Amino acid sequence: MLPGQSGFYTYAIYEHLEGWPDVDIGETRVAIKLQRRLFNYMAISDDIQREMPSDDDRSNGKPLDYKEAVLLTNPSNPSMKGEVDDKYQYSQENKDNKVHGWISLEPHVGFWIITGGDEFRSGGPIKQDLTSHVGPTALSIFFSGHYMGYSYAVSLRNGEAWKKVFGPVFFYLNSNEGSDLKSLWADAKRQMVEETKSWPYNFPKSEDYQSARQRGRVTGRLLIRDRYLSTDRIPAKSAYVGLAMPGADGYWQQDVKGYQFWTQTDDNGYFEINAVRSGTYNLYGWAPGILGDYRNSDDIIISPGEDTSLGELEFDPPRNGPTIWEIGIPDRKGAEFFIPDPAPNLKNYALLNSTQKFRQYGLWDRYADIYPSQDLVYTVGDSDYRKDWFFAQVNRKVGDDTYEPTTWKISLPLQNVDPTGTYTLRIALAATNLARIEVLVNDPSQRPKFSTNGGGGRDNAIARHGIHGWYTLASYEFPGSELVNGDNAIYLRQARGGYRFNGVIYDYIRLEGPAS
Repeated sequence: MLPGQSGFYTYAIYEHLEGWPDVDIGETRVAIKLQRRLFNYMAISDDIQREMPSDDDRSNGKPLDYKEAVLLTNPSNPSMKGEVDDKYQYSQENKDNKVHGWISLEPHVGFWIITGGDEFRSGGPIKQDLTSHVGPTALSIFFSGHYMGYSYAVSLRNGEAWKKVFGPVFFYLNSNEGSDLKSLWADAKRQMVEETKSWPYNFPKSEDYQSARQRGRVTGRLLIRDRYLSTDRIPAKSAYVGLAMPGADGYWQQDVKGYQFWTQTDDNGYFEINAVRSGTYNLYGWAPGILGDYRNSDDIIISPGEDTSLGELEFDPPRNGPTIWEIGIPDRKGAEFFIPDPAPNLKNYALLNSTQKFRQYGLWDRYADIYPSQDLVYTVGDSDYRKDWFFAQVNRKVGDDTYEPTTWKISLPLQNVDPTGTYTLRIALAATNLARIEVLVNDPSQRPKFSTNGGGGRDNAIARHGIHGWYTLASYEFPGSELVNGDNAIYLRQARGGYRFNGVIYDYIRLEGPAS
């Protein structure tokens, strides 16, 4: 606690000394359980705020497809009857998870978890996790496998030494004489801005938490070189650029042990990353609208008080030839695709006017409502992925608890096929859960020559309303002799049936012609 501050800070230092036994840590967090008779209004963003049901309301409700999801059948507030309550509906991405909490109406008091800096969070800026939910419960998640899978954990083997500081996180309390709920939320956001400006904090006395003078700064400019988009290098506008532990392309997505420092580039591709802990990093990134992961393989050594200029950096995204057609937007998410309305009896009213429509419960079973017997067919040049591409390729429900595999067809007319050339199909998956996508060209009865299982992903993003989870990119090169002038078809078969949550969320699909 600090003088003049209405709240308290907490942080944790985890240490595994050299030579200690093997250990796995799958999740760690700080959980606050508030007085249920006082706090019943929750706010996690400007557009997702509501009076919440109670634990008793959930206990008296009807469990749905998993224990976290409950249909409210006899709530204490009758207006909530028929709603779904599920804590995963209130998840947020790291970059947005800065302040959330609860309000008591009488007395008029707010309790908030504020994260001023998120260098200790892993998985990058769009990794999702829980915030607040029924309890009333407020969480500060240091890390978890939510939306990533069981392998996303700290695994320490063979006496490996490891230490990491999680936090500090600020637990803020505010109050006023009025009854306007929005006023307490607005004040909490104001305090969040102050905490962000104060990062790194100057009050922790632990030598493991580096002060501002012990940190460095990194600047640079990211440019994209893709001759099929432009003869000139393109500034990487609004690209996410971050420092994380050295590793392979995209390693930041799976790293839990180290610290990460992220920013976004400006319209001209320039970036500045401040308050970086001293240490050794790689620079990673990706740009919305551009396929693939960027990595500068040179180790970047940050020293206390030093500025490191990386100059102009070039990102060569994966590309073999010109784009023949594409579906979606390469941004590591599936939010641009068709997201159905929830079933009328399975709504969360707080999400009806939210931009995060995908947070509604049960959307996986809406596929069978729209495609009861025949699977999705997408015609290149005629179909619109915003309306005609279901957001997730899931199994079709054909009985009470029976699900069968699905095969989607991409119908494409082609002219001037080069039978001696090599064509490339690129499939970027925004999420994968116990699925295998088999790719067939023109003949759906043939043995698939290519398949992807999203790296064996078990991110559970479909069940947890995530629209993205574990990202993977797969490419399939095949001879032009497999295509014809005229009508062609590419089939995407999700081969693992039997379970409602087996499936994938596509990020982007592209067919490239032979190099020219």
